Amino acid sequence: MLESINPTGTVAWRKLRKHFEQMEFVKMQELFAEDKNRGNTFCIQIEDFLFDYSKNKITAETINYLLELAEEVKLKEAIESLFTGQKINATEKRAVLHTALRDFSTNNSIIVDDQNVLAEIKIAQARLERFVTDFIEGIYTTSSGKKFTDVINIGIGGSDLGPQMVVNALANYRNELNVHFISNVDDDYLQSVLKNIDPETTLVVIVSKTFTTQETMLNAKKVYQWLSQSIDQSNIVSHLVGVTADIEKAQLFGINQENIFPMWDYIGGRFSLWSSVGLSIALAIGYPNFKDLLLGANKMDCHFRTERFDQNIPVICALLSVWYNNFYGYETEAVVPYSQLLEKLPAHLQQMIMESNGKDKTREGYPVNYQTGTLIWGEVGVSAQHAFFQLFHQGTKVIPVDFIGFINPFFNDDTNHDVLMSNFFGQSEALLNGKLPTIEKEGEDPILKNYREFSGNKPSNTFLIDKLTPESLGKLIAMYEHKTFIQGVIWNIYSFDQFGVEYGKILAKNIQAEIISKNVLKHDSSTEFLLNSYLKKRIN
Repeated sequence: MLESINPTGTVAWRKLRKHFEQMEFVKMQELFAEDKNRGNTFCIQIEDFLFDYSKNKITAETINYLLELAEEVKLKEAIESLFTGQKINATEKRAVLHTALRDFSTNNSIIVDDQNVLAEIKIAQARLERFVTDFIEGIYTTSSGKKFTDVINIGIGGSDLGPQMVVNALANYRNELNVHFISNVDDDYLQSVLKNIDPETTLVVIVSKTFTTQETMLNAKKVYQWLSQSIDQSNIVSHLVGVTADIEKAQLFGINQENIFPMWDYIGGRFSLWSSVGLSIALAIGYPNFKDLLLGANKMDCHFRTERFDQNIPVICALLSVWYNNFYGYETEAVVPYSQLLEKLPAHLQQMIMESNGKDKTREGYPVNYQTGTLIWGEVGVSAQHAFFQLFHQGTKVIPVDFIGFINPFFNDDTNHDVLMSNFFGQSEALLNGKLPTIEKEGEDPILKNYREFSGNKPSNTFLIDKLTPESLGKLIAMYEHKTFIQGVIWNIYSFDQFGVEYGKILAKNIQAEIISKNVLKHDSSTEFLLNSYLKKRIN
């Protein structure tokens, strides 16, 4: 259990309020002018992973007060509770152990409900490795003895976003398998995928903890029907794999027990890509690369758990986020990776962070009297520069930005990488320094120079990583996971339930029955009007 501590009642919070009065109008340009070594001072490096946080509205005093806040809310104790399997997801009476999925220790144990969690994880991983190896080497074949060419992953939320993001990000490590992801109950998209692949050489991976998730099971049934049009009913079983906590339901669907891989209560969906949920990742990049992904995450875990807070990347990231969200009132954060392969990273982080920390009740069950979760959004650079960066530079809103870039490309011959990275460095510098108004042409209307003014003083973090590899990607994702956890600890909320999402699903099921029966029941006037309008024009 996590101790309930209202952050606004701490001594450190009061110090930060007073300190903010001094910092509110401080210009970062002035801070850099006063300290020529600021860039070297406010940075942390672990192996190939450099984190520069000097372009933030902070001084050493700011960091000290934020570190005091971390101590007062007992962050160190909370971290140990996370890693040792305490039931910190108290509303659902569950431990939170995604870190155990990448624990490579051989003599460690984590006991939850009298079970050694690490032992059962290692058994599952060994099974997963055998299956993936046999599949890739062609030992596990289709019902007709052919090698599989395609994999369809059917899941939603954490059973889709995380694996899809990683598969896309590690495109340069992929084998010849074509991996497709189906999440939305959108028949138009589903059919566009199915029409281009051969059912006789396709493996279908159905990922659902309960094996009752409506969207997933509807899509699974459609894909099963598609398989049955080309494959004899008795042979379809070779084309099905389940990832679930309910083995019986998966078997009733028609999946052999040896093709069912486990999910556990102590692994939340948005933190599950490291588990059997990552089967599609392992199939796409091979198990050795999947293991490197886990290894990278484990290295970040060890850094997070053991490094002192002032040199701890996830801790500093989270504290800066709290500083901006709760004192400056900056409600959003942008994530801009300078790699097209990380196109899905902002979406994955949206689910991870906003589903975790979008909470309005404290750990005691009372309404919070301060801001909690931040809004996360983003796009890849350089594309983002031609979209929303105008608002960053000259808009009235201040949006802290995470810049993520890589020193070395995968292919190093005759590339555009230096051009890409010059934009990476140039944009963060422009956000910091801004631009003074100038007259650019003789005889130009003097008023025009004002439109070219950039005030600067816009905060950003820079993550400069040697290369996009399975290991470095594991570190990056784990860093954001830990940042999310720390924010929840400081804000005194439970980050690992999602009752709001679940309630929306209940309402959707009720409305679905009304649509089928064409009998709209009592709702608010807007919903009734919309439902009736839909039914009038629905062709069915």
